[in-house]
Amino acid sequence: MEAGLINWLRLGALGIIWGSSFMAVTVAIRGFGPITVAAGRIALGAIILLLLVRVMGVKLPTMRGSEGRKVWLAALGFGICSMALPFFLLSWGQGYVTSGFAGVTMAAVPLLVLPLAHFLIKGEQMTGRKVFGFLIGFSGVVVLIGLDAFKSSGAGLEPLARLACFGAAACYAFGSIITKLAPKVDPFAFAATATTLAALIIVPAAILLEGVPQEWPAVPLLAVVFLGVVPTAMANLLLVSIIRSAGPSFMSLVNYQVPVWSVIFGALFLSETLPARTYIALALILLGLAISQRWKRAKLPVRQP
Repeated sequence: MEAGLINWLRLGALGIIWGSSFMAVTVAIRGFGPITVAAGRIALGAIILLLLVRVMGVKLPTMRGSEGRKVWLAALGFGICSMALPFFLLSWGQGYVTSGFAGVTMAAVPLLVLPLAHFLIKGEQMTGRKVFGFLIGFSGVVVLIGLDAFKSSGAGLEPLARLACFGAAACYAFGSIITKLAPKVDPFAFAATATTLAALIIVPAAILLEGVPQEWPAVPLLAVVFLGVVPTAMANLLLVSIIRSAGPSFMSLVNYQVPVWSVIFGALFLSETLPARTYIALALILLGLAISQRWKRAKLPVRQP
C-alpha cells in the first residue's frame, strides 16, 4: 500500500499537532482534573465536527441496513478505542507511574499494530524490513525518554498502572484497525460520529469521577479549548484520512514523532530543558521511519481518501 507525498505531509502535521497536546495538557490540568480535561476536549471536538459536517452539507452515516449499522459500530469502536478508553486509562495510570513511562508505552503502538494488521488487513503483511525499522524507531523513543523512566515510583498500584498505560497503547492500535476495516464513508462524517459517541461516554464518566468544575480559570480553559479544536477535532480528520489512504501501520509511525515534538514544544514554551540526547533520538526515529516506509517509485497516482 503506497503512502505518497500527501500522506507523509499529513503524518508530519499530525505528529506536530499531537506533540503540542502534551504542552497544552500540562497547562490544562493546572485548573481541571485529568479526566475532565479529556472530556472537555472530546466534547468540544465533537461539537466542532458536527458543526463542520452540517456546514459542508455532509450527512452522518445512516443506521439503516446492515451496512449502516456496521459503520456506527465501527465509529463506536473507534471512539472508545482511540479516545474515551485510552484517555481514561492514561489519566488514571499517570497517577501512579512516571510520565516518561507513559510516553514510552505510546511508542509501542506501531509494534502492536504490526501483528494485528498482518492478520486482519490485506496488504499489511509483516516483513523483515518493517520489523527492523519499527525497532530502530522504538530505540530512538527510548533514548529520548531515557531508561530512568522505568524506575519504580514506589506506589502500591504501580503494576496495575503500567498495565493501564500499555492497555491504552493497545486501544490505539485496535482503533487504527477498526477504522481501516470500517465500511467506506465520508471521513468527516465518520470522525464526527466517532467523536460524538466518545463524548457521550467520557463526559458522564468525568462528572461521576471528578464532578462539575466549580472554578474555570482562564489559561487552563484556553488550553482545553485548544485541545478540543486542534489535537482532537482537526487531528481526528487527519487520522481517519491517513488510515483510509495509507493504512494503520503507516499511520502508527506518528507515535515516533510525538515524543520529539512534545520535548521541543516544552522547551520553547514551558522553558523545559531540551536534553542533548534529543538529537540522537531524532536521528534514530527518522532512520526507523526511512527503513520501515521506504519511498517506492510507482507509476500509479497517489490515491486520495
